[in-house]
Amino acid sequence: MHLSSILLAAAALLSSTCAQNFTSSDKRGLVFVPSDKHPEDNKIWLTGDLTWYYNYQVTPSAAYSSQSQEEFEFVPMLWGSSSSSFSAQVQTLIRNGRNISHVFAFNEPDGTSSTGGSNVKPEDAATTWINEIEPLRKLGIRAGAPAVTGSPGGFTWLADFFSSCTAKGTNCTVDFIPIHWYGNFEGLASHIGQVVGTYPNTSIWITEYALNDQSLADTQYFFKTSAEYFDRISYIERYSYFGSFRSDVSNVGPNAAMLTQKGQLTDIGSWYLGGAATNNIPSKGAASRSGISTEQKGTLRKAVSYMVFSEMSIAKNQGLH
Repeated sequence: MHLSSILLAAAALLSSTCAQNFTSSDKRGLVFVPSDKHPEDNKIWLTGDLTWYYNYQVTPSAAYSSQSQEEFEFVPMLWGSSSSSFSAQVQTLIRNGRNISHVFAFNEPDGTSSTGGSNVKPEDAATTWINEIEPLRKLGIRAGAPAVTGSPGGFTWLADFFSSCTAKGTNCTVDFIPIHWYGNFEGLASHIGQVVGTYPNTSIWITEYALNDQSLADTQYFFKTSAEYFDRISYIERYSYFGSFRSDVSNVGPNAAMLTQKGQLTDIGSWYLGGAATNNIPSKGAASRSGISTEQKGTLRKAVSYMVFSEMSIAKNQGLH
């Protein structure tokens, strides 16, 4: 065979490989980070395999308000501890025709507001859970445990939470455990194993995860390896990758983002939606998880302020215990 023929065959094989769609999965969901500057980006996440989403709030996002639960399931979140109307608001959603079947409670309560945490004391979270989550569980709604950080302190906080529930005379039964992780796959798999070892016979949702601030090759390897792992393990019910934003405003590094600075799907973004590689390379922005850009700081401050304000204004997660 001539060299030119060999090169043509290799090129054809490479093209076929690049065009191959990534494995589909109905476990995948969206951590929705809305873009006020580029609202057209919000509709991208309706074009693929994603079956559910959450937005750190109790009400559906305006961009997806026309989607039914069967089309794109919304999972409400009780973000902090001061809410006294979360249960009522969820029940209102149900009466209005939105069939809520899952809820989240407390976003990184062991973390501070500077990193997006709700900074809630375990005993306060226990009181709020009893008042706001337990009534929903009695309606058949499945509740996730408080979504602590991936640090060792997360295990301590969660243990103290369950102890506080017991002290208050309630088991605070949860139906699944959400996991947050930022780091390599080996650390992620080890962390999941530690959670399962600590709380056996409980379903797992990975509701925030990414390999932050690493090379494109390493980040893509992490994504592919973790997605294959999640899809293979039966007790991992659902997962949602943290990266639904443009690379130039990403606080987990540009290579983890699912959109380029121009709003195009990166390879990871397309793979996550069940598509093929796009060869769109994300550009480096000024943001990182350890050093957040001015624009990202403003976005995070606005998001946290909104959640805190909502919490203040309305005031004035079977088988685990």
